Amino acid sequence: MTTPSKKAHENPGLTNAQRTAVLKALADPRRFELLERIARHRCPLGCAEALAEMPISAATLSHHIKELETAGVIEVRREGKYAFLSLRPGVLEGLASVLCLLGTAGCRPPDAK
Repeated sequence: MTTPSKKAHENPGLTNAQRTAVLKALADPRRFELLERIARHRCPLGCAEALAEMPISAATLSHHIKELETAGVIEVRREGKYAFLSLRPGVLEGLASVLCLLGTAGCRPPDAK
């Protein structure tokens, strides 16, 4: 039986639609920058702290957060009027494994003689 803590770190088996949503969300440079900040922070990043580190308006930050959350890349925990951002476990790892498989799926080069 899988324990809840182990399950959180397993490959989530992203569907084609989920992979597409994640890739579209990460295609925007500001969203990718926000994702990098969340990842570097290594614990939930407060929205106020994210806003202070990025040269964008609160409305723009809110939009980017919503896009990343909708794509399933981040989780948003709300505590009263505050919100804290963290990476959704396994999503980026699942996407990375799919992308790595693409690199090995092609034709093999002929043996060198």
